[in-house]
Amino acid sequence: MLSPVLTLSTVFSRFNLLREPSFPRFVRTLRTHLRQHQRQKLIWSPLISPVNSPAVGLSNYSFHSLDAETRISGTGDDLVVLGIETSCDDTAAAVVRGNGEILSQVVSSQADLLARYGGVAPKMAEEAHSQVIDQVVEQALGKANLTEMDLSAVAVTIGPGLSLCLRVGVRKARKIAGKFNLSMVGVHHMEAHALVARLIERDLQFPFLALLISGGHNLLVLALDLGQYIQLGTTIDDAIGEAYDKTARWLGLDMRRGGGPALEELAQEGDAESIKFSIPMKQHKDCNFSYAGLKTQVRLAIESKKVKAEIPISSASCEDRSSRADIAASFQRVAVLHLEERCDRAIEWALKIQPSIKYLVVSGGVASNKYVRTRLNQIVKKKGLQLVCPPPSLCTDNGVMVAWTGIEHFRLGRFDPPPPANEPDDSVFDLRPRWPLGEEYAEGRSEARSLRRARIHPSLTSIIQASLQQQS
Repeated sequence: MLSPVLTLSTVFSRFNLLREPSFPRFVRTLRTHLRQHQRQKLIWSPLISPVNSPAVGLSNYSFHSLDAETRISGTGDDLVVLGIETSCDDTAAAVVRGNGEILSQVVSSQADLLARYGGVAPKMAEEAHSQVIDQVVEQALGKANLTEMDLSAVAVTIGPGLSLCLRVGVRKARKIAGKFNLSMVGVHHMEAHALVARLIERDLQFPFLALLISGGHNLLVLALDLGQYIQLGTTIDDAIGEAYDKTARWLGLDMRRGGGPALEELAQEGDAESIKFSIPMKQHKDCNFSYAGLKTQVRLAIESKKVKAEIPISSASCEDRSSRADIAASFQRVAVLHLEERCDRAIEWALKIQPSIKYLVVSGGVASNKYVRTRLNQIVKKKGLQLVCPPPSLCTDNGVMVAWTGIEHFRLGRFDPPPPANEPDDSVFDLRPRWPLGEEYAEGRSEARSLRRARIHPSLTSIIQASLQQQS
């Protein structure tokens, strides 16, 4: 059954490989075949489907022939890829060369909107993206001293994220690719956060362990190869970045430069041992994350201290500021302790699977936090590994990580054909607001978060069991 597929295609869409990470032998065979048959031009494109058509999946994919005029300029270091990122609240674009040279990077922040609405408002974020996307892309090309005709391909984030926001970036990418007959690469946002470390640390080879921490996601993944990931732990409710933002807002901090940086700065003034917050999920011996309970503890502490968020930190009294700083420091200590515990266990699991692992990559917006880096570096050193963190400008959402991920997949033939130059307005894009990265590690499945008994207080267990025995 495998050989007919292999003889049909030399340029196979990356989506099949991302959705089937459990077949490493198939992936290796496919790669070998791709190298041997570079002249054939057939690929699968899941990026667009007509209105009311069934969702594209492994069972109903279709192959499309590339015509002779399709322009593929460069296959190695001379590749030039435009990356577009609009998954949440930043509009970003960048141009990156195949040798890792960053030709340009442009980011338009929605910090004012975040401060005004107290968080991300999807519809407002979509409108903000729409207003600046053309300008951001033009600036990225201008700073690189290039035009669309100089590009090899366009890479764009298609998930996970807010569908309204993702649509803006995908629409722009398809417009450029269609007009200039460019191939496209649909990028997984969290995979891009992990892979950008390979742009910075050129010695970073697979396999490696990655901790991805941002406002919407916490992930611990074992990266076996490009497109092959084992998920060791994930967020079961709120991510650490969201907890940072909420705590900063409750403390009346200036949100225009981000809740995380504002809270980290205030925490330096406080006593991290002053408030005894409980470490989340201490009883669960897995690698999953939960910050909802810690948020509740913080909110109760703020209420007990009678902190009024409507009074900005800049106008707070010395005593009030001190109370806020103590809460910030205590929160940060416990929030990061939770990361440390999970990373420590994940390293043990990862080394059992792949003893050759040498690196832990920490990326995502929260990886910009110096306190987080310092604490995790101590854990990594104890385990005999090395910590790799991209610079802060590449930890937060950016176009460089999207372009580089596009380059990595493009080199292996995982791209999609140019869309029609005049694409119908009613076309349905392949957006993936919820898109798992890799398959779940068996030992990482926590019964406690899936069974109702996890919500029952332990002291009630014997009473319930006795009642059930009487009924039987």
